[in-house]
Amino acid sequence: MAKAEFDYTKAMAELEQIAAKVESPDTSLDDIGALVRKSKDLVTQCREYLRTVRESVNEE
Repeated sequence: MAKAEFDYTKAMAELEQIAAKVESPDTSLDDIGALVRKSKDLVTQCREYLRTVRESVNEE
């Protein structure tokens, strides 16, 4: 099974949505924990993507 191509723009939009949910007083602590874990994964993927892009630019 091929790995889906990473979409940086969608990941950033999801991070913004997560931030809004975390800031909402209606979000439970249990939900905040799950959202923080998801955001950590997204940030890791974004950093890896940016590192890859930077390396490809530096090679040119």
